[in-house]
Amino acid sequence: MKSELRNHIDTNLPFLKDKKLLIAISGGIDSVVLTHLLRKLHYSISLAHCNFSLRGKESNKDEEFVKELGEKYNLPTYTIKFNTEEFAKEKGLSTQMAARELRYTWFEKILAENNLDYIITAHHKDDVIETFLINLTRGTGLDGLTGIPEVNGRIVRPMLPFIRQEVLVYATKKKLIWREDGSNSSIKYFRNKIRHKIVPVLKELNPNLLETFYNTLENLKGSQQIIKDCIKNIEKKVISKKNNEIHFNIEILKNLGNPKIYLFELLHNYGFTEWNDIADLLDAQTGKKVLSKTHQLLKNRDVLVLTTINNLSAITPEEIHVTTKEINTPIHLTFETVSIPISSTNMDHKAFETIIFEKENEISLDLDKIQFPLTIRKWEQGDYFYPIGLNGKKKLSKYFKDEKYSLNDKENTWLLCSNNDIVWLIGKRLDDRFKITKKTANVLKIKN
Repeated sequence: MKSELRNHIDTNLPFLKDKKLLIAISGGIDSVVLTHLLRKLHYSISLAHCNFSLRGKESNKDEEFVKELGEKYNLPTYTIKFNTEEFAKEKGLSTQMAARELRYTWFEKILAENNLDYIITAHHKDDVIETFLINLTRGTGLDGLTGIPEVNGRIVRPMLPFIRQEVLVYATKKKLIWREDGSNSSIKYFRNKIRHKIVPVLKELNPNLLETFYNTLENLKGSQQIIKDCIKNIEKKVISKKNNEIHFNIEILKNLGNPKIYLFELLHNYGFTEWNDIADLLDAQTGKKVLSKTHQLLKNRDVLVLTTINNLSAITPEEIHVTTKEINTPIHLTFETVSIPISSTNMDHKAFETIIFEKENEISLDLDKIQFPLTIRKWEQGDYFYPIGLNGKKKLSKYFKDEKYSLNDKENTWLLCSNNDIVWLIGKRLDDRFKITKKTANVLKIKN
């Protein structure tokens, strides 16, 4: 197994040579064998063990075992103890997903703090088929059926070519000692049900299951690559970018053979799950939208507009007083008051007044015309203001139309208000009622 692993790394993972590797070690047979092999192959390795506090004294014994193994092999060893169940409850995650989030976040921290290069895990072929069946059972796209990636960012899995039986034979032959996790035999976990109930039946039906499965997996990966190449070509025709928005051309999408499938491939990385609703947007009225936890897909005339959701709500009035110097939510603003008795100076007031025109993200207001506390809010139907440079008031909806605001532009517009009167379309236009004049004595400077 040693020579096979060396050949596999040299051929498929040559970038690992001379790199500093962090082995994710549980103390079980797989990670102990991986540690033994990479040490024999003279790689620079360190060990990282997570105690998830899920098995009482047994979890603590696993941690002690890894520490002793690190001492025996003279390897840098990192350990940490998590309250996994409490974290899972706080985040609304399953115990297994919580453990995964905890360990990989910690692994990345170790890499950064110790100048290490890659996280190495001991996943093998049997893990791949189990993951495939789990994803198939729960429902997934092609990505979920193509197995565990051998390289995923800085996570590398060099033992994927080997089966569990090979690992067991090697460990037995080398008289290695490892920890047995009693929970691995419990079928209360979904993966264990697959491992102990489903896979044995499949192997009984097909003794060459792993071999034929991997052939199928390679075929799926080939199909996946064809789809990716196709999607890249479609993206060039369908997608355009405008500021922080991604636009999808509806006419081109509707002319494709199966728009829903293409929308899935184009949008599945943005957290969407309601694919029927997304497909319905193609024929919906302007303004209809579908939300994921992180993104919004909005129908706007002849395009679908993808944006990141801004979950920040309007700031409460008490937070912006005359003494306020800075706020960070819902947007960042700084405030500075200046006393300028213009009537008693030779200052060219006209030049001073042009500040408000020259910089969209910085304005100067007549402080004495403002009623505190100030508020920040989104626009509402019926809102109006007096755009500086124009005579008279204008409905905000008409202003948006004249300035060719998209629906998303409107939703992302913040208003600075005094007693609900609009003072400033933040970053865009000042209200004429609050500008500085020759009579201005106190100025409020605001920067976005």
